[in-house]
Amino acid sequence: MSFPLTHPTTRELTGGDLLAQSLKHLGVEVAFGLHGGHLDAFLMGADSVGIRLIDTRHETVAVQAAEGYAKIAQKIGVCFVTANSGFSNGIPGLATAFADRSPILCITSSVPLRDAENNSLQGALDQVVVSKPVTKFTYRVTNAEDAPRIVSFAVRTALAGAPGPVLLDFPIDVLFSPVHEKLISWGSITSPLSYPPGPHVEALKDAVSLIQSATRPAVIIGSGGQSKQATTALLTLSKTAHIPIFDTQKCTLSSILTSECPLYGGGSDSLALLRPLKHPQPDLVLLLGARTGMYLAGQSGAIIPAQEICKLIHVDIDGGEIGRTLPVTLGIISDIGQFVETLNTHLASTPSTISNVDKDWVATVTSVKDLPSPFTSHNPTTKSNLMHPYHALHALFTHLPKSPIIVTDGGEAAIWASNTLHLCQPTAILKATGALGFLGNGFGYALGAAIAAPERTVINLQGDGSAGFHFMELDTYKRHGVDVWTVVVNNAAWGMSVNGQDLVYGEGNGKRLISSLNKGMGFGVVAYGLGLGEERVVRVEKVGDVQAAVERLKSARGAGCIELVVDRKPVHPVTQAMVGDTTEEGVVVVPYYDNVPRVYYKE
Repeated sequence: MSFPLTHPTTRELTGGDLLAQSLKHLGVEVAFGLHGGHLDAFLMGADSVGIRLIDTRHETVAVQAAEGYAKIAQKIGVCFVTANSGFSNGIPGLATAFADRSPILCITSSVPLRDAENNSLQGALDQVVVSKPVTKFTYRVTNAEDAPRIVSFAVRTALAGAPGPVLLDFPIDVLFSPVHEKLISWGSITSPLSYPPGPHVEALKDAVSLIQSATRPAVIIGSGGQSKQATTALLTLSKTAHIPIFDTQKCTLSSILTSECPLYGGGSDSLALLRPLKHPQPDLVLLLGARTGMYLAGQSGAIIPAQEICKLIHVDIDGGEIGRTLPVTLGIISDIGQFVETLNTHLASTPSTISNVDKDWVATVTSVKDLPSPFTSHNPTTKSNLMHPYHALHALFTHLPKSPIIVTDGGEAAIWASNTLHLCQPTAILKATGALGFLGNGFGYALGAAIAAPERTVINLQGDGSAGFHFMELDTYKRHGVDVWTVVVNNAAWGMSVNGQDLVYGEGNGKRLISSLNKGMGFGVVAYGLGLGEERVVRVEKVGDVQAAVERLKSARGAGCIELVVDRKPVHPVTQAMVGDTTEEGVVVVPYYDNVPRVYYKE
C-alpha cells in the first residue's frame, strides 16, 4: 500500500517532491532552514504540499529551532541545510540535539553523485561521515525512488528508544531527477508508529516493594517523561502514594506539575538544600527518564544520596544510562508513561502503600522551593549604581504576561532568572544550556517554540554574552511575525567567567583575561536597526522602570527587545558552587568539576 502522490501541475515529479511528500505524509507541517540552491527541488516540493518553510539567518539556529519545536510540539522537528557550508554551520545544532536526546530530522544536499571526490563546489566534506558521531542515523540517498522508505526509517529511528537527531543527505542530482513511480520503494511509510516498550513484570513487583517500604520517597522526572500519558500518570502516582515530584534542568513541561500537583517540589536542586538545612534526605528516589551526571550533582550525593542512605530506582528507555554514574537498586528499561501507568495499577491493589510515608517530611521537602531568596533584602541598586540582577529579573517576571514560554540562555543570567521565573506561571521552560553547556541555543529554541505554540508569548532571555551569538535572529522573528520578546541581561561581562576568575584568583588580584565585554554595547539600538520599531525596543536602567517597559511590549504582539542593564555583582551562589571550594587546603581547584587532591600535599 502507498500514499497517493501529488503531481505538480507545471513540472514533472522530482526527488525533491517525493521527499517533501514523504515528510508531509508522516505529519510534518513545518521545516526550518536557510536557502541553498542544492535544495531548491525540495523547497519547491515542500511548498507545493503545504509544508511551512521558516528561514533563519544562520544554520545553527535553524537546526536548534527544529529542536525547540520538537520540545514544545512533542513531535519530530525538521530542518534543512545546504551542502558543506550550511551543513558545517548546522553541526552545533546536531551536537546539542544528540547530547540532549531531542528528535530532529536534518535534510541536507551535496554534490552530484558523479562529482564525488572531484573537488567540486561544496564537496570537500563527506557529510555522512562527519555527522555520524552526532546523530543516531545518517545516510546518503542515491536513488530518488528510495525517499519514502528511507525517510520513514529515519523518522522512526529519531523517535525510537532514546530519541535523537538523524540526517539524510540527498545529492542535488537525486533531488532534481524525475521519479519513476513504478520503482518507488515505500517501505513502512504507511505503517503506524510502534508502541513504546513497557516494564518487566518482576521489575514492577520489586518497585512496588521498594515504594511500600520507603518512608521518604521522591520522584525526579527528566526530559524522557514529558508525554501527556506520563504526566497524567505521575499526578495519580503522587496523589495515591503521597510521593513528592521534582523535575530536572531539561524537563520543559513543569508548569503542569506546578499547577496540578500539590506535592510538586520544584527543581531537583531543592533536594540539595536538605543537608545544609539539617533535614533528612530521601531514602528512595525514583529517577524517571533522567540521566545522572552534572545536573543531578554528579556523584556528590547532594541530590541523589549515597547508596547506604537511599535506594535508587532508575527507569529509562535507554538501558545504557542505568547505572552509568551511580549504583542502582533497581534498573528498569521502559517508556516512562508505560511504567508509571502500570505501577499505578499495581499500587491500586495494595492500599497500604502510603502507610510508611513520613508526611511531615513530605511537607518539609515540598516547601523548600518556597524559601525566600537571600537577595530579597538586597538593595535593588548596587554600589555601582546599577540594577541588582535579582531585583531586575524579579520585576520582569512579576509583570510579564501570564503563562508564557520561557527560554533561558547564558551563564549567570540564566541562573538569576531561574530564581524568579515562576512568578509569571510559565507554560513551559526551555533551559538552553544542556549537556554541552552551549550558549546561544535560546534563539533557535525560542523560534521553534513560537511556531509550535503561536498562541503563547515566548520570552527569549539572554545574557549579553550569549546574545552575541545569534542576535541577528531578531530579524527572523520580525519577518515571520512571531511573538518572541528577547530580553538581554547586560552586565558588560561574561559573568560566570569573570566571577569564576575572581573566586579562584582573588577579587581585585590582577587583571581578568578575556572575560569583559563592551560597556557601550546597546542591544536596543541593534534591535531597532533590525526593524523591530521604536515601540518594540526599550532599554532599562532602573528597577522601577521595568514594569513600564513590559507594558509597552504588551500593547501589541510581535517581536520585541528589552535590555536590562545590571551589575555583574553579587556573584550567584551557583557560580560559587560550580567553581568549587577555593579555601580547602590540599586540593587543586578545577572549576566546574570536582577538585583534585594535591599529590605531594602535607598537612
